[in-house]
Amino acid sequence: MLACFETYEQTTSRFEWRIPEEYNIGVDACDKWADGSGRVALVCESQDGRIARYTFDELKRWSDGFAHALRRDGVQKADRIGIFMSQSVETAIAHLAVYKCGAIAVPLFALFGPDALQYRLADSGAVALVTDPAGLQKIGPLRDTLPDLRVVYCVDNEPDRMAHAHAHQRTAQRDAHVDAAEQEKSAATMAPVVAATGDVRPFWTTMSSESEPFDVPATSADDPAVIIYTSGTTGKPKGALHAHRVLLGHLPGVEMSQGFFPVGAKLMWTPADWAWIGGLFDVLLPSLHHGIAVLARRFEKFDPQAAFDLMQRHEVTHAFLPPTALKMMRTVEHPQRWRFALRAVASGGESLGAELIEWGERVFGVTINEFYGQTECNVVLSSCATLFAPRAGWIGKAAPGHQVAIVDETGRPVPAGTQGDIAVRVPDPVMFIGYWCNDAATRDKYRGEWLVTGDTGVADDEGFIRFVGRDDDVITSASYRIGPAPIEDCLLRHPAVRMAAVVGTPDPERTQTVTAFIVLNSGYAPDDTLRADLQQHVKTRLAAHEYPRIIHFVDDLPLTATGKMIRRELREYAARMAFATPPDNAVP
Repeated sequence: MLACFETYEQTTSRFEWRIPEEYNIGVDACDKWADGSGRVALVCESQDGRIARYTFDELKRWSDGFAHALRRDGVQKADRIGIFMSQSVETAIAHLAVYKCGAIAVPLFALFGPDALQYRLADSGAVALVTDPAGLQKIGPLRDTLPDLRVVYCVDNEPDRMAHAHAHQRTAQRDAHVDAAEQEKSAATMAPVVAATGDVRPFWTTMSSESEPFDVPATSADDPAVIIYTSGTTGKPKGALHAHRVLLGHLPGVEMSQGFFPVGAKLMWTPADWAWIGGLFDVLLPSLHHGIAVLARRFEKFDPQAAFDLMQRHEVTHAFLPPTALKMMRTVEHPQRWRFALRAVASGGESLGAELIEWGERVFGVTINEFYGQTECNVVLSSCATLFAPRAGWIGKAAPGHQVAIVDETGRPVPAGTQGDIAVRVPDPVMFIGYWCNDAATRDKYRGEWLVTGDTGVADDEGFIRFVGRDDDVITSASYRIGPAPIEDCLLRHPAVRMAAVVGTPDPERTQTVTAFIVLNSGYAPDDTLRADLQQHVKTRLAAHEYPRIIHFVDDLPLTATGKMIRRELREYAARMAFATPPDNAVP
C-alpha cells in the first residue's frame, strides 16, 4: 500500500517497488482474502433492482471450480481465453480462474458487434470463450471463422445450485429461485446456436462438480496474463499483452488518484466496463487486491440520474467516473438532493477543466483527482488533492514508482515549457510486454529508454504535466479512444460506399463526435434513409459508441499524391461545421 507522507516529494522518494519473483493475479486478488470470514468481494445489482453479495470465500471456490473445468477441457498455460460479458460475478470468476490456470485472459466489450468480436478472437487465437446468452447469439454465425475456438462456456441462467448449496448468508439470492419456465427459456435461448457454435457448456453447471481446491501452478510475475486490445488508432486494433505484474504496477497510480486507497474504503464503483483497462485494472482488480468490495451494475446505456441513485443507495466510498460520465451527470438538475459517502473520485481519459472540477467539489464533497495512462502503460500520472492542489488543465505529476517525461523525436527529454511526446521510462511494472504477434509495432512504441505514448504534452518546473492532444487521427469520444480505420473498413463493406474517411468533430459533451465523409458508388443517392442505414451498419457490426453520428456525403476526398488521406483538411471542415448552424446531415 502506498504510504502517505507530508509532501509529494517525500511520498515518491520513499517509494520502492516490491515485485515478487512468483506472483499470480488470481491468488493475490482473491485467495489471500478467502479465510472463512465471509468478507464481501462483490455487490451485484441487477437491472430489476435485485442485490446479491458475494464473498471472497465464494469467489475462491467458484474460480477454483472453473479453473478445474478449464484444465479438464484442455486449456494449457498461455492459452488465450475470451471473456465476453459485462460487469457480473461470472466475469470476475472467469478472470480469476484464467489467471490461476496460467492462461491469458482476453476481455471483450459486451457491446462489440460481430466484426470487432471476430477480429479479436481470431487474432488472439482464443481456444475458449466465456459469455452469456446475448454473446452466444453473436458467436454462432462466426464459428466457422474461428478455427482455434474449441469450447464456449455460456452463463446458463439456471439456479446457481453450487452457490446456493454453499452460501451461508446472502442479502439477496441472485437467481436461486428461477422457476422451471425460466430454465426452459434459458435452454431455448442456447439451443439455436449450439450447433453453429460448436461445443457449448453451461457455465455454472460445468463447475458444479468441482469441489477440490485448484492447485495453482507456479507463475512468474513476468508471465503473460491478459491481452487488452487497443482501439485501432493506426490500423487494426493491437493486442497489448500484459504480465501478472501489471496489477502491482497499477497500485501506486490507483492509490494516489483515489486519495491513498484503501484508507477509508468500503465500496468501489465505476460505470466503465471491465473489458477496458480502466474498469479492470483501475477498479476491479486493485479493489480485490486490497480486500475492498466492488459494486457491479450493468448499464445498457449510461443513465446519470441512475448513477447518482446507485452511489447514494450503496454508500459508495470510492469511484472512477470517466469525464463523459461526469459531464452527463452535470446536466442533472438539483444534484444536491443526493447524499454521498464518497471519500475519493478519480477520472481519466480526457481533460476535465476547471468548471467540471469545481462542480464535482460542490456535488460530491471531494476534489476529483485526474489521472493519465493508456492501454499499454496505465495510470502513470495523477493529481492528488491530499498531496497538492490540482491545477485546471494539468493532469498532475508522475505517480510514485514511475518516471514520466516530455521527449523529442529522438527520445531526449525536452526543457520545461517545451511541447513534445509524453513518455515513460523503461522498465516499469505497469508497462506491457508488447503487442500480441506484432513485433514491429512493439519496436515502434519505444525511443531508446522511453516508451512513447503518442500523446503530446508539456511539463513545468514543478513536474506538472499538461495534456496537449492525442495522436492526430485518434477520436476521443465519451472517454473512448476510437480509431478511424476499423470504422472506415466497416463502411467500405457497405455496397453504397466507394470511399470513406472518419475524423472527430469538436463536441462539448463527448469531447469529439465520430464524423464520416462518404463518397458513394454510382446508383446511390445521398439521403437520410441511406445515412441511417450506414449508421446502423457500423453500430451493429462494430460497437454502439463507434458509429458516425454525423455523415457528410462528398464527391471526393482530399488525397496526397501518393494516395494518403489528408485528414487535417477533413478535421478543419468538420470543426467549421460544428460551430456553424447544424447541417441537415447532422444526426443527434
